[in-house]
This record gives sequence, C-alpha cells and structure tokens, in this order.
Amino acid sequence: MVKVVNAQPITDVEIEHTYAVIGPYVRRTPVVRVPLEELGGPASEVVLKLEQLQRAGSFKARGAFANLLLREIPASGVVAASGGNHGVAVADAADRLGIPAKIFVPVISAEAKISAIRRRGADLVVAGDRYADALDAAQAWAANTGALQVHAFDQRETLLGQGTLGLELAGQADVDTVLVPVGGGGLIGGIAAYFAGAVRVIGVEPTGAPTLTAALAAGAPVDAPTGSIAADALAPKRVGELVYPIARDYVDRVLLVEDDDIARAQRALWEHARMVAEPAAATGLAALLTGAYRPEPGERVAVVISGANTSNVGGLFEPNGVRSVRSRTSSTV
Repeated sequence: MVKVVNAQPITDVEIEHTYAVIGPYVRRTPVVRVPLEELGGPASEVVLKLEQLQRAGSFKARGAFANLLLREIPASGVVAASGGNHGVAVADAADRLGIPAKIFVPVISAEAKISAIRRRGADLVVAGDRYADALDAAQAWAANTGALQVHAFDQRETLLGQGTLGLELAGQADVDTVLVPVGGGGLIGGIAAYFAGAVRVIGVEPTGAPTLTAALAAGAPVDAPTGSIAADALAPKRVGELVYPIARDYVDRVLLVEDDDIARAQRALWEHARMVAEPAAATGLAALLTGAYRPEPGERVAVVISGANTSNVGGLFEPNGVRSVRSRTSSTV
C-alpha cells in the first residue's frame, strides 16, 4: 500500500489569498451558457468555463504563477516537468517575472506545446517517452543545480493556484455540478478543495489513463495505464499524494470516456461553437454527450474547458494545422 501524505487541508481562505496574489498576472476567463442539444447532446443547458482563453492557453497558468509568486526562487531559477501545458505555463510565468526556467517534456508532447515553450524563452529538453521520464529528468536537474522544482500537480501552491478557477466560477454562475478533466489531479484537487462539498465535483478521465479511478479503487495513489488521445495532458503514472485525500473527501465520482468520444466532443465544440479545445479539455463535454453523466431535470451543470494548446481538433485539422480535405462522408467513388 502506498503511503498518502497527511497534508494540512487547503482552504477557501488560502485560495482567496492566492487569487489576490496572482490576479494581476492571470485572466479572469469567461463562462458561456450553451444549449447542450446544439452540441449534439440532450435537451439541457450547460455552462462552459473557457479556460482555454487563459494565459499560455490553459488553466496551468494559475498554478505556475502561484508557485513563482508564493515561493522563494533561487538564483538558479525554476525547473518543471510537463506533458506540455504546465511547461508552457511555467515558461510564460518565468518570462513575465524574469526568472530562468528549464522545462523537460516527453516525446509525446504536442508540437503546439513544444513550440509555445520555445517561444517563451525557456530552456527546453525533450526527455523520455512519457511524463514520468520527464519528471525524473527534472528532479535530477533540481538536485544538481538547486533550481526550484515546480510540480505540475503535486505541490501545495499548484493546488492553490488551480483552486482559483473554482473561486472564479462560483462568482460567475450558480451551479450544482462541475465536470473536471483529470490527469495528475491538480485541477480537480484545487477546485474540490475550494468548494469543499458545496458543489458536486465530478472527474472525467480517458479510459486509457484512469489515474484517479485507480487511486480511489486502491485507496491510495497507484500506477495506472497512460495510453490515450489525451496522453500529453492527462496521463501521468498516478495522481498526486496531495491530491488524493482531497479527491477522496470531496470528489463525488469519476467517469471514464473513450478516445473516440473525446474527439467527437472536440469537433462539436469547433463545429457548433467555434471553440478550439485540446483532447484533455473536451473530456467533460464528452461525458455529457455520451450520457456517461446524465443531469437531473433542472440541474445546473458546468464543464471546465481546460486548454487549447493543440493543432489537431478531433481530426478536423491535420497535425500542421491545415484543414483536412479528406471526405467526411464516403471514400467510395
């Protein structure tokens, strides 16, 4: 059995303080109310929290700025391992604050994310096949140089930063339920800590990367499969030690969705709402469109659209970002 860290609970008061600190550096992203049937789902309304409009293209900016503003930064700067979005966010925050940054990413990271990290001036290293390999390399760099490691999800300041999304949402819409994509668990951990049971928080994972599902079944963080269309964002080996107790206490349930359904949700967002979302960001909507989650009559549901660092929207675009001209109806002549 894996030992779970007995950490001090994260409170809404701490999240409010964090928001005051990072507020000048992050965007208050909007919400929109969309009839779900317009996206191909049942007849109900959904609130979309548009975090793909956040700085650096994802919610990760919140945790990145929280780390760099709430912790003491050594002269050697910061180091981070990332599937992509966290690296973009740390590189962006470091560039904004004038802090040296080194980012390790695995080879599965999307080219859009790798390019975004390079544009922000961080020292980028592609290391290994999966996030866990990049994390090992980042930890070795921190040990050798004294750089401050900024963990993508298993760090208190990261959770505090991601929790500010829940604070914002609470001030923008009255909701009963919020669907949140899950990888390492930093986002759902922060949101669940903020609401502390006042709102139903539901995680959504790809079937190929069921990290929180596996943890809750085992009673502790455990290794899980890491294969999915969203592997560059939702496929660490396991959820964070700090995340697990929050999820155990405040996450209502975790749902699983197939890769094909995630891709369909991506396309629905683009085709019907002209919203770009990377695969990870479409998992919550996929749960609604497939019926994996069925709201009760009158239930007010929000979905976090967590990021848009991608050049391929559910197969709608080729990897280089050019619109595909292949027939979407028939291959016969």
